[in-house]
Amino acid sequence: MFLIHQDNVKPSKAMEYETIAKEFNDASIAHNVQTQWITAVRDDFTYYYITPIKNMAELDEDPMEDMAKAMGDKFGEMFERFNKCYDSHGSYLMRSVDALSYKAPEGTDMSDQNYRVWFMMHYKPKNAAKMKEGMKAVKELFESKGSKEYYNVYHTALGTMDNYYLVSIPAKDEIDSATRSKANQDVLGPDRYKTFNKVINYTEKMEEFRGKMRPDLSYSPKE
Repeated sequence: MFLIHQDNVKPSKAMEYETIAKEFNDASIAHNVQTQWITAVRDDFTYYYITPIKNMAELDEDPMEDMAKAMGDKFGEMFERFNKCYDSHGSYLMRSVDALSYKAPEGTDMSDQNYRVWFMMHYKPKNAAKMKEGMKAVKELFESKGSKEYYNVYHTALGTMDNYYLVSIPAKDEIDSATRSKANQDVLGPDRYKTFNKVINYTEKMEEFRGKMRPDLSYSPKE
């Protein structure tokens, strides 16, 4: 499961936000904060901080407590500066759905694939079973055709009003993404339309976003 913190940064404040985010990362490193997160940024300046958690009990912990005490007023001032960069932000939980993901073979080097295309497929609760069946059919199609376009699937868990699947497709950059997508269409062939419709027919709203993972704004503590 993952705890997602989302900041909807105003475009006019993006540069200022980046500066503060880097300061926050530096402070976390200096104080060796006992948590971790991976950062992703959409092209529309939406920032995601993604922290893996084992269970709900971890939500009761405050890994920033010691750093806040050590930094004193500077800690609060940093977040006051953050708050000027967005009008809305919040946190929620999502879970990885490995059974519906079409992952790269174990051992594949993905370190240079920080570009992302994300699809959010919203659906009504009454169609949950049909959506799951459709997602399974898509994975089976990719497997049967030997597709080289891999993807990870996530699903809402707690804190969102909508039910949706999030499909995350990695690539090296925008050109690599477009090239892979075109090659994948050729590999899947005309069968893809019938299979994709098993998902689309029960999708109330589909959103497509592009962006990238940000290792420079990600964090893990020293061992």
